[in-house]
Amino acid sequence: MAEQIKNAMIGLEIHGYLETKEKLFCRCKNFHDMKQIKPNTNICPICTGQPGSKPMLPNKEAIDKILEIGLMLNCKPNLIENKKPLIFQRKHYNWPDMPTGYQKTISGAHSTPCVENGNFLGIRITEAHLEEDPAAWNPETGKIDYNRAGAPLVEIVTEPDFTSAQEVETWLRQLVLTLSYIKALNKDAGIKADVNVNIKGVSKRAEIKNVNSITEIVRAINSELARHTLEKPNTQETRRWNSEKGKTELMRSKENAADYRFIPDPDLPGIKITKKRVEEIKKSLPESPMQKLEKIIKKHKINKIDAEVLIKNLEIAELFEKVIEKISPQIALSWITVEWLSVLNYNKKTMDDVEINPDHIIELLTLIEKNKITPLKAKDILRKFIPKSYSPKQEAESQSSITNETELNKVIDEVLKKNEKSVNDFKAGEIKALNFLIGQVMTATNKRADFVTIKKILEKKLK
Repeated sequence: MAEQIKNAMIGLEIHGYLETKEKLFCRCKNFHDMKQIKPNTNICPICTGQPGSKPMLPNKEAIDKILEIGLMLNCKPNLIENKKPLIFQRKHYNWPDMPTGYQKTISGAHSTPCVENGNFLGIRITEAHLEEDPAAWNPETGKIDYNRAGAPLVEIVTEPDFTSAQEVETWLRQLVLTLSYIKALNKDAGIKADVNVNIKGVSKRAEIKNVNSITEIVRAINSELARHTLEKPNTQETRRWNSEKGKTELMRSKENAADYRFIPDPDLPGIKITKKRVEEIKKSLPESPMQKLEKIIKKHKINKIDAEVLIKNLEIAELFEKVIEKISPQIALSWITVEWLSVLNYNKKTMDDVEINPDHIIELLTLIEKNKITPLKAKDILRKFIPKSYSPKQEAESQSSITNETELNKVIDEVLKKNEKSVNDFKAGEIKALNFLIGQVMTATNKRADFVTIKKILEKKLK
């Protein structure tokens, strides 16, 4: 871990793909992963900037997502009652990935941010705004893929309130988790950031452009802080992150930075955000992860480590809260955070990919509590809840737990007869042999035998 550097000042400009059905100014789909489809097939004249094409009205879903993000970050939306409409600006630059020669964005000179003046976990949020994504350009081959051109992006700008890379990492992970609760960001695309770094009274600010992933952001910050400590740069610079070399490289000095010549886009009307619209969105927002964590710990007396596992996914947390309406939290906890999550992970699924009815989980756990089925048989049924859960009652009738000692004695005698070596091993002091014999009884009864009863009978016979 890098050494803490006194008076370090770090700010972020975080970019993420918004989770919407369509692109920002056309009807082309906003796919989860544009790389999974053939290049230049998810396009139209609008998103490829063909002559004469005009943008459609901005995607309402994208604007609502920006407002949701702002409210989750405790920002103030700019309402039409208080300010001018939100105006899309043309941000001019001449690169192959932007065929129109400009990017449409609600940012820049004379722009009113969508939301501003927030605070998330002690870090001030300057603003968050909406813009379109350029195309994907490969400078080495010269090829351009327009599939993602026009996809809606959010940019979240913080004040330089961070003092270490570790603090940035913790904060970013909480940010991504919080925004996942409102399904704001495309989970497959991840985030990237422009990172601003300087040491107060020692060095001038450097901006590191387009650093991908939280891991690389942390590496870039630590490398740049080390450079500032050693070199004490006295001019503002724009730099790029070289992941292979583990250091930043000069792109240009700030004095020579490009002039983007922001002008209002004449093809797009101003967006009027009303107080009524914001209030409706606010009512639909879920609790934040930190609020849910505090509630789960306090209300259900669950330790912090287990509660943190629950809140990592809103659907998992909500499933737990519904199940414990009828099942003890202590019983439900391991079945949700261990068994059900294991089933999802094994099948490479998320809660978005399955249909799970909380009542079916409740029925399953009730059957265990009443000794109708064994925990092992319950796990078998749980695995069948992919992709859609069902009532386990009918299956439980034919797979009921065997607790009758007379019936189990016959099975156990057969198991002991077939496994004389394990019997002798146990008598010689190998405790593991008992677990093996229990497993053999479970197999012979199709996992229906009651574990406690098996163990009691086995221990008695083996003595």
